[in-house]
Amino acid sequence: MLQLVIANRNYSSWSLRAWLYLAESGIEFEEIRIPLFTDQWREEIARYSPVGRVPVLIDDGFSIWDSTAIIEYAREQFPGAVDWPEDHKQRAHARSISAEMHSGFLALRDELPQNLRARCPLDTQSLGEECRQQIQRVDQIWSECRNENRSSGKWLFGTFSIADVMFAPVALRFVTYEIAVSPEAGEFMDAVCGLQSVQQWIAAAREEKESISFIDQRIPACETDLTLG
Repeated sequence: MLQLVIANRNYSSWSLRAWLYLAESGIEFEEIRIPLFTDQWREEIARYSPVGRVPVLIDDGFSIWDSTAIIEYAREQFPGAVDWPEDHKQRAHARSISAEMHSGFLALRDELPQNLRARCPLDTQSLGEECRQQIQRVDQIWSECRNENRSSGKWLFGTFSIADVMFAPVALRFVTYEIAVSPEAGEFMDAVCGLQSVQQWIAAAREEKESISFIDQRIPACETDLTLG
């Protein structure tokens, strides 16, 4: 059976992406959970990942340690797994915005860290200019996709796809901080929050005992002495 190495459900958005993809694809796997920023973190994650980060997918001793690589590996191995849109232009669009999510939105990630247990309403004017611009860009992506594909379903490209997996944790961050979005973008957020697998992940996050103070207090990681590995 596949094994998926994840970190704290409450805080690790990249763990959520890989987990959500496998769960929504109906792929059986065993979880290996390693809490972030503990004394054992560096030693334990080194057993699975050469870069010291999560998630990691393990298939009979073979490790894949990047979220998009995990998704593509599973997609190729399991017929019927969650896929890209069928239409070639939509597929290219979905891949473009997913790559944009994977490599960008750094200010948004820094100023609005995933914290599923928290509810911390924010005035966006208290955020940095770059973060506000990135929030607007996310809203634009979701709104354009919903307007173009509303007739074929409730997801970004109508039916649930890899693009939805990539943006689901952002929707949950917007819920945590009560970020105002357009009605069209709100439709996507509602779809994410209504997903049974997401509700399962959130329920498990609420049961976790660890607390990472600099995330709870929204202190930028660069201002702490903590590292991921």
